[in-house]
Amino acid sequence: MIRNKFIAAILLFSLGVGCSSDRQEKPNADTAAAERTKSSGNATDSTAESSETGAPQGGETLDTRIGKLSFTHDFVNGYPTKETVEKLFDTMDFQRATQAYLWAIPLVSFAQWQHEHENVFNAESGDIVFYPDYVSKLGLLTANATTPYALSFIRLNETGPIVVEMPEAEVRGAMHSMWQTAIAPMTEPGKYVFYAPGTEAPQVPDGYKTFESPTNSVFFGIRLMSKDEDVRKDALSKIEIYPLAEEGSAADTKVIEAGDKHWEGWQPRGITYFERLADILNREPVEERDRFFHAMLKPLGIEKGKPFNPDARQKEILTEAALVGEAMAKANDFENPRLEQSIYHDGSHWEIATVSPPNQRWENYDALDGRAAWFYEAVTNDPAMQSKTPGKDQIYLAAYKDTDGDWLDGANQYKLHVLPNAPAAEFWSTTVYDVATRALIDNEQRIADKSSRMDLIENDDGSFDIYFGPTPPPGKEKNWIPTVPGRAWFTYFRFYSPTEAYFDRSWVLSDIEKANW
Repeated sequence: MIRNKFIAAILLFSLGVGCSSDRQEKPNADTAAAERTKSSGNATDSTAESSETGAPQGGETLDTRIGKLSFTHDFVNGYPTKETVEKLFDTMDFQRATQAYLWAIPLVSFAQWQHEHENVFNAESGDIVFYPDYVSKLGLLTANATTPYALSFIRLNETGPIVVEMPEAEVRGAMHSMWQTAIAPMTEPGKYVFYAPGTEAPQVPDGYKTFESPTNSVFFGIRLMSKDEDVRKDALSKIEIYPLAEEGSAADTKVIEAGDKHWEGWQPRGITYFERLADILNREPVEERDRFFHAMLKPLGIEKGKPFNPDARQKEILTEAALVGEAMAKANDFENPRLEQSIYHDGSHWEIATVSPPNQRWENYDALDGRAAWFYEAVTNDPAMQSKTPGKDQIYLAAYKDTDGDWLDGANQYKLHVLPNAPAAEFWSTTVYDVATRALIDNEQRIADKSSRMDLIENDDGSFDIYFGPTPPPGKEKNWIPTVPGRAWFTYFRFYSPTEAYFDRSWVLSDIEKANW
C-alpha cells in the first residue's frame, strides 16, 4: 500500500536501462541509472536487508524517489520481489489517479455544479436557476459580481431534442458540453435545437438552428447585460426551454431564484471528487481522445457501465490522489511558467486567465495543462471570452501576486491604480476570489468587486485607485474590496468589449502594490 503523506513527487525515477541487445552483451555495465545509484552508495546488497525487502541473497535493492525497489538478482537480470511489485502497482495507480484528476477537472466541475443544481435548488432538466446577486453567486467559480446569471442543465438523453427560444435581448453566453466546450453562442434571437450525441437529427422548420451535442447533458449559461433591472427581468421571462416534442403545448420555463442557499460549485475534495467523476463518466459517451484515461481508471474501480464501489486499497489511493492532484492543479494554475500563452505584458504580474483555446486543442496536442489551469478556477470558455476583435466580447486578466512577486494575502493592504481611459467600451471590473473556493470572497461586508458601473471615487486625471485589504482606507471606502486575514485571494480584471488600446498594449494595467493606511 502507498504510505500516507509519502508521495510528493509522482513520476518514477528514470532508470535509464539500455536496449535488450545491449543488455545481453553487457548485462551489468549498461544500466546507467542503476550504476550511478551504486556508485553513490544508494544501492544495497539484499543480504543485509532481506528481512525488510524480501530479496534473496545476491539480490539488489535500489533507492529511488518512490522508495526502495528490490530484485532477485541485479536490476537488469532479476525479477522484482513481491513487495516491490505491490509498491510499483500502487505507485502506478497513484500516478494515474493524480493525472486523471487533472484531466477530469472540467468534467468534474460541471458534474458537481449539475449535482448542486438538481439537489440544492431542486431544478429539473431545462429549469433555469437565476443568480442575481453576491450571495447567490457564492458557490460559483469566479463569477462576475456585476451581472446576473441565468443557468440551466439539460439531460438531452432523457428529454429528447430540446428547443431554446432566445428573445431580442442584451445577453452574453452560450450552450456548452459537459467538458465545457462551446456548442453554440446564445446571443442572437431565434430558436435553437439541441439533440443528444449519436441520435438522429430532428426535423425542424426553416430558420431553426440545429446542433448535435457531444455530451448527453448540456449547460446553458447567459449573463444579462442590461443596467436596468426591469429590462433584465423581461429578457429572462422570455427565454423558453422545452422538448421539441412539446412545441406549441409546452409549459412556461420554470425560473428558480438561487437566493441565499448554500451550495458548492467548486470541485469537491477527497474521495467525492472521484465519485462525481465515476458518475458522470457513466452518463456520458467515451471520447476517442480519452480511452487511455478510462484504462488508467479501471484498476481504481472507475469503469463505464459498472457501479463505483472502491475497496480499501482503491479508496486510500484515490483519497490521497485527490489531495496531491489538487496540489498539482494549484501549481499548474497559479504559477506555471510552461503556459506561455498566459503572458500579458513583459514584467507584468497580470496574466491572461484563459490559457486554453475554447475547443481545448492546440495544433498538435490537446491543452491538458491549459484547460486544467483555467477550469480549476473558472467555468466555460467560449470564444467570446477570448476577444480577438476590438469592441466585441470580453477579456479576463488574473493576478495572484503583487508587484514584488509575493502571493496576495488577506492580511495585507494593497492598491491597484487603474489608468485613465481603460480600454473597455462596455465596462471594466475587478473582482476578488478566495483561493480555497475560487468563488467570490466571502466577507462580512458582502463586497467582492468594483467596476466602472459603480459610483467610485475618481482621481483628477480620470484614473481610479482600487483598494484591497482587511480595513478600509480612510475616506475611500467606495473604492475598497475587503479581504480576510488567514485566506489567500486572487483577482480578475475584466474588459467588456475591449478596445484597440488593449490589443496594441498602448494601455497596460498596473500591478497591484502593497500599501499602508
